[in-house]
Amino acid sequence: MYTALRLQRKLKRGEAEITVVDPEPYMTYQPFLPEAAAGSISPRHVVVPLRRVLDKCQVVVGEAQSIDHAKRTATVTTLATEEEGTGAIELHYDELVLAPGSVSRTLPVPGLADHGIGFKTVEEAIGLRNHVLEQLDIASSTRDPEVRDAALTFVFVGGGYAGVEALAELEDMARFASRYYHNVSPEDMKWILVEATGRILPEVGAEMGTYAVRELRRRNIDVRLETRLDSCEDRVAQLSDGSRFPTRTLVWTAGVKPHPILAATDLPLNERGRLVCTAGLRVAGVEHAWAAGDAAAVPDRTAAEPGKECAPNAQHALRQAKVLAENIIASLRGEPVKDYEHAYVGSVASLGLHKGVAHVYGRKVKGYPAWFMHRAYHLSRVPTVNRKARVLAEWTLSGLFKREIVSLGSLEHPRAEFELAAGTGRHNETT
Repeated sequence: MYTALRLQRKLKRGEAEITVVDPEPYMTYQPFLPEAAAGSISPRHVVVPLRRVLDKCQVVVGEAQSIDHAKRTATVTTLATEEEGTGAIELHYDELVLAPGSVSRTLPVPGLADHGIGFKTVEEAIGLRNHVLEQLDIASSTRDPEVRDAALTFVFVGGGYAGVEALAELEDMARFASRYYHNVSPEDMKWILVEATGRILPEVGAEMGTYAVRELRRRNIDVRLETRLDSCEDRVAQLSDGSRFPTRTLVWTAGVKPHPILAATDLPLNERGRLVCTAGLRVAGVEHAWAAGDAAAVPDRTAAEPGKECAPNAQHALRQAKVLAENIIASLRGEPVKDYEHAYVGSVASLGLHKGVAHVYGRKVKGYPAWFMHRAYHLSRVPTVNRKARVLAEWTLSGLFKREIVSLGSLEHPRAEFELAAGTGRHNETT
């Protein structure tokens, strides 16, 4: 989206046609997902509508099934092709920009596919929010101690950004929500973070990672380092240290992998399945193919050791998009392209409301200042003035008023009430 946005601004009228293919009609700003899950930001403000932002581009809501770059064609399925039953369509192109990002990396853990919840889309974030609040309702109304214990046990697997920030924000929300339940207290809930390595948040450094563990444990969050999830069959989380936790909530954020579309192309991939790219963001050894973001293995020109690649994170992806657009324009006009080069400045992470850690430009920051830096940085990066203003307004209002703690889980099944009325449910009027 960022590349297309810059292209439509910089290209002259009639110089090129830009077609954007995406399964969703919006771009999700993923760093805001934890706050959306906690209710600090409305879901609609976490996404950017492509048709509105890319008004000079042709937006095709569809999914690329395969790409034959030798023939310069992409095979795409759309909502219309599904309705028509005519099969996929072929889109022809002159220049290809491949930036599908990544998907959740799962492992063959028994029961994970049946009971796990991901955290990469706005639907998953809002679904998880509704689910957590529903568990408080279950715990409040049941008389079965085993059902209550499972409802109030929340297991998160993966100590990276997604896992830590999601857990911290949701724990904050559930702690606040518990004051409105006469028989549920924060001490009744078990929040467990499972991490296979010896540290969490490696991007912020060892010292800040240790502080984050200490801060989470101070909030009675059970952080288990060097521990793996062995099984979650029958809704029981079995850990490698022998612990067993009956739970109705298991969130899987243990890493990502390249998007499957990369394997359905004739473009060169490295051993991790990412596109082999040059510093100029071209796909190596191929003309008229470009890539950026998580899907691209781009040489890190600022690294001391040779052969190192840019980390697959938003900091690089946003900056690569700008260079990529400029290089495409230069290529079309027969001008030289420039190499992508950006020194990693550091990272910031939220640990819930008013709490955070940061390691930026060599400086280590924690607590409220780090949390403020986290919000300020992402507010500056979210696209369009419209979104910036709306997010800032919501943050301001959330500071003046209490959190909303309503579960709207029924949104996931919008026809349920009508089906009940039309069938033999409690609203049936034909009997």
